[in-house]
Amino acid sequence: MSKIRIALIEDHDLTRVGIRTALLQKKEIEFVGEAANAAEGLKMLKKLQPDIAIVDIGLPDEDGIELTRQVKSIAETEKFDTKVLILTLQDNRESVLAAFAAGADSYCMKDINFDNLLEAVRVTYHGYAWIDPAIAKIVLQQAQQNPNQLPSGSEDDKTLGDAQESEENQQSIQPYALTERELEVLQLIVEGCSNAVIAERLFITIGTVKTHVRNILNKLSADDRTQAAVRALRSGIVG
Repeated sequence: MSKIRIALIEDHDLTRVGIRTALLQKKEIEFVGEAANAAEGLKMLKKLQPDIAIVDIGLPDEDGIELTRQVKSIAETEKFDTKVLILTLQDNRESVLAAFAAGADSYCMKDINFDNLLEAVRVTYHGYAWIDPAIAKIVLQQAQQNPNQLPSGSEDDKTLGDAQESEENQQSIQPYALTERELEVLQLIVEGCSNAVIAERLFITIGTVKTHVRNILNKLSADDRTQAAVRALRSGIVG
């Protein structure tokens, strides 16, 4: 089994070290290089041509959105396929849509836990768009308004593909199928809250949160939290 070759472009030293250390713990991943700014990052990506570039949106010399645009342009010209996973603290509409317009393949918030980051890496590697639940609503609204402007690779994606579900499938998701507590948990999932935050807000244990999340995924026929969030937003269960 070939490893997923990853390069990281992040200017914050502690964040860069933390991500690198975490990724190196996984046998399926080969960490090939890192850079602290866009200029160094672009040179590195052209030379190493990794499978995935994790790119911070707030680089000191040039933002990650412009870097993404340059990487995608060079990759097309030189015939290599480096997918870009944007990592950011920004969840505003303009940044999200600009990143995907530039060719970003996936979009994660910086406070994502490592398990979810690893899942995002795997999903992105296999050609799908991984959308952080915290911004799924923004992407869904864009998909509804401009169905031909979905994120790259997302038309067949298990996450954004739900935005194109048939009316029959949408109607099959009914709010009464979820308990009042599950609806509360689902709303917080849509807002991008982690299990720990959900537990704190609802005054329940993390174990109880995990049970509710599992039940929600089963009832919505969702594979993960992001897909559940998109389906819930699409069907109007939560807003």
